[in-house]
Amino acid sequence: MVERTKTNHTAMRPRVDRQVVGAAGEFLTAGKLFKRGYQVSVTYGNAKAIDLFVYNPQTGRTFKVQVKSQHRKNCFPVRREAFDPDSIYVFVRLNGPSDPEEFFVVPGATILADIPRYFGSSFRDPEHPSSFPAVNYGPLEKHRNNWGEFDVP
Repeated sequence: MVERTKTNHTAMRPRVDRQVVGAAGEFLTAGKLFKRGYQVSVTYGNAKAIDLFVYNPQTGRTFKVQVKSQHRKNCFPVRREAFDPDSIYVFVRLNGPSDPEEFFVVPGATILADIPRYFGSSFRDPEHPSSFPAVNYGPLEKHRNNWGEFDVP
């Protein structure tokens, strides 16, 4: 997951493979959902805006899921225009190999209803978009392990 790259200095600095981080987040999320009794289909990039399809056999409902992953505590880079109110977003922080992962499960509609709160200082009015829009870590805390979103009829 981490490779070493040279910087302007001669020291080696770890470089994170974002593709590996993304795949890890998707598969860990799928595993958590399978463990809870849901049926999960991974799109493997075939559906650009959807990472997982999740079916709840108890309610008969299918959910579109977008997974956003990071390897350590930080904001989650994503444009607000990318959010779909009908999708559920799972933000995954992988942490170190010996540390447990963290999951934050939020409906897209919830984020879109309060853009300033979730995007914080990276939010600007539409005429002046941020050059680095991101969902902040703090507002996600109340959605930690919020797997009940998949039980909504």
